[in-house]
Amino acid sequence: MKHLLYTALFCFLVLQSVNSQQLKSPNGKFIMEFTLQKDGTPSYSLNYKDKTVIKPSKLGLELKDDKKSLLNDFTVIDTKTNSFDETWKPVWGEVESIRNQYNELAITLNQKETDRQIIIRFRLFNDGLGFRYEFPTQKNLVYFVIKEERTQFAMTGDHTAFWIPGDYDTQEYDYTTSKLSEIRGLAEKAKTENLSQTSFSPTGVQTSLMLKTADGLYINLHEAALINYSCMHLNLDDKNMVFESWLTPDEKGVKGYIQAPAHSPWRTIIVSDDAREILASKMTLNLNDPCKIEDTSWIKPIKYVGVWWEMISGKSSWSYTDEFPSVQLGVTDFSKAKPSGTHGANNANVKKYIDFAAANGFGGVLVEGWNEGWEDWFGHYKDYVFDFVTPYPDFDVKGLHEYAKSKGVKMIMHHETSGSVRNYERHMDKAYQFMKDNGYDAVKSGYVGSIISNGDNHYNQFMVNHYQYAVEKAAEYKIMVNAHEAVRPTGICRTYPNLIGNEAARGTEYQAFGGSKPNHVTLLPFTRLIGGPMDYTPGIFEMDLSKFSPNNKSHVNSTIANQLALYVTLYSPLQMAADFPEHYNKFPDAFQFIKDVAVDWSESNYLEAEPGQYITVARKAKGTNNWFIGNVNGYEPRTSNINFAFLEKGKKYTATIYADGKEANYKTNPQAYNVRKIQVTNTSKLSQLSAAGGGYAISIIENKK
Repeated sequence: MKHLLYTALFCFLVLQSVNSQQLKSPNGKFIMEFTLQKDGTPSYSLNYKDKTVIKPSKLGLELKDDKKSLLNDFTVIDTKTNSFDETWKPVWGEVESIRNQYNELAITLNQKETDRQIIIRFRLFNDGLGFRYEFPTQKNLVYFVIKEERTQFAMTGDHTAFWIPGDYDTQEYDYTTSKLSEIRGLAEKAKTENLSQTSFSPTGVQTSLMLKTADGLYINLHEAALINYSCMHLNLDDKNMVFESWLTPDEKGVKGYIQAPAHSPWRTIIVSDDAREILASKMTLNLNDPCKIEDTSWIKPIKYVGVWWEMISGKSSWSYTDEFPSVQLGVTDFSKAKPSGTHGANNANVKKYIDFAAANGFGGVLVEGWNEGWEDWFGHYKDYVFDFVTPYPDFDVKGLHEYAKSKGVKMIMHHETSGSVRNYERHMDKAYQFMKDNGYDAVKSGYVGSIISNGDNHYNQFMVNHYQYAVEKAAEYKIMVNAHEAVRPTGICRTYPNLIGNEAARGTEYQAFGGSKPNHVTLLPFTRLIGGPMDYTPGIFEMDLSKFSPNNKSHVNSTIANQLALYVTLYSPLQMAADFPEHYNKFPDAFQFIKDVAVDWSESNYLEAEPGQYITVARKAKGTNNWFIGNVNGYEPRTSNINFAFLEKGKKYTATIYADGKEANYKTNPQAYNVRKIQVTNTSKLSQLSAAGGGYAISIIENKK
C-alpha cells in the first residue's frame, strides 16, 4: 500500500483571497470553489471539465432554541490542505483493490457574535466531491440541537431526475423519471397514493439521487458515512432549481442531537460525462473509515436459498397457527394450538431446502417464520412478541443445524423485529449467542411496520444509531448482518464489512405484490447501490404467481435471462436463489448459471450503461481467470455490441450465453430463452439481443490445456 500525506500548499490549491479559494482534483478535471459571502455565509460551487455542475450554493446549519444559528456571520480563521493517495483492499467487493486519491481543503470558520467555530472539510476526488461539517472541542459549542441542515445543491437547469419520494420510513418505490420541474406534482401524487406511510419531506426526494443534464453530464447526489446523524433527504426549490438538505426528524421535529467534538456525514456529488463511471465510482466507500474489524477471516460472501418466496408469494405462512394462544407479555402456550397446515418453516420443508442447497453448491439456507411471535406481531403485544430464541413446535433448531452441517451447509438466522427496536436491543446479546451456539454465522434482520420507540421513524438519528449498534454488536459475536427495512447504506460496509447486505429499496418481493417496472433494475445500480450492496433476492423463474398461489394474481415483470443477469449487474456478496427448487428443476440449463456465478470479484468492467435503459457489466471471479457478464434491459428491445478486450491476451475461453429467446417479452413470454456456447478470445466481439424487460448472462471459462 502506498500512502502519501503532505500538509504544504500545493499547486492544486489556488489562494485567491482569504474568503475565496479553489481546490482542484488530482486529475485536474474538477474545480471546487469555496466563497464566504459578504454576510459571512459559506458557499461552494463545482465545475467539471469547464462545465458548471453546482452553481454557488450555501452551507450551514440552523439550530433549535438558539439565538444564533450556524448560518452566517463567519470569518475564515484558518485553512489547511492535504493531498492523499493510497490503495486498500476490501474484504469483499467488485474489485480486489481500491485507489483512494483526493486533494483536501479544510476551512475553519469563526462566528464573531458567538465565538463558535466550525470546520468545513472538502475532499475532491477524480470522480467527484465530498464535504462535511466538523464541530471541534470548544467552550461555546458543546451540546446543540439541529433544527435543520441548510446544505444546498444549486442545479444549472431543469435536469432529468431518477427519483423516489422523500418518505421517512421506506425506499420501497418504483423510480420515477421526470424533469426537476415535475417533481413537486408527482411527489404529491405519490403521497396521496401511499396510504400506509404518512411521513414525508415536504417537496423532497431520497438519495442516492441520479440526474442527467441536457448536455450529457451524469450527476449523483448522496451521503457517505451516515453515523450518529439523521438520514438526509433533498427538498427542491423548483423555481430556482436548488436542492436543500432535509434531515429526517423525530416526533418532536428535531433533526439531530449533537455533542462536540463531532461531525456530519459526508455530502457527496459524483459527476461524469460517461454513465459507466458513475457505476464504477468508489468515492462513497473511500469517504468511510478503514475496516475496524481486526480479524475478518469469518466474513465470507455466500450464495443461499431459503424458505422465503413461499411466504411472500402466498404459498406458505410465517405463523405456526392461525389461532392466537394466550399471551402474557410474550409468554405463549402452543401446546393446544391447532397448526395452520401452511407453516413454511417446518422440519420436513427446511430439510428439502438443505438438500437442494447441498446438491447444487449453495452455502446457506435462510428460514423465516421459525420462531414464536408471528401470530400476533401486528397485534396488541407487538412490543413483546419476539424473543429470537424460541422456535415453533415444528422447527427443531439443533436437529436442523446438525442436518445442515452434515451436508456442508450453514443455516442463516432470521430476526424480524416488527419495528420494536427496544425489544430487539434488550434481547440482542442473548439472540446472537443463541446463533453462535447453534451454528448460525449470519442474520437477516427486519424492521417491518412502524417503529415502536418514542414515535420514531426508520431514518431519524435514533434509528440510524440502532442499526449501527446492531452491526457493531454482531461483529463482537462474529456475525454477518443483512438488514432489511433499515436506512439505505452509505458505504459503512468498508468500516464494518460484516454488514454484508441491505435491502433498503424495492426488492424482488414487490414482484409478488403487483410487480415492479421492467426497467427498475436498470436504475438500482445508479441509485440505491451507490451506497453499498443490496440483497435483491433475484432468480425467479416462474413469473405467473397464480400457478402455485391461486389468490396471488401478480406477475414478475422480467424474463428468465434478465433474472440471471441480476447476479452480475446488482452487485452483492450475498446472493439468493429465491425461487422454489421445483421451478429450478424445470429449467436446469438456465439454473446452471446461478450455480456457476461468483459472488466475490477481482475486477469489474462496466461495458455500457444508461440509467433507466440498460446496463452491461463484466466481472472477473476472484482467484480465477473466469469472467461473468450480465446485461439488463428496460422497456425497449435493443442489441448490445460487446468487445471482449478485457480478457487476458493469448488465452482461449468457452463462453456460455444465456439469452432471451427471439419472441421473449417480460409480460407475454418471459420464459423464452436459449443457451449456446461459443469460443472467445480477447479479440472477439458479440452482438446480442435483449428483449423488453430482458437481458442476457454469459459465463466465460478459461479453457484448460
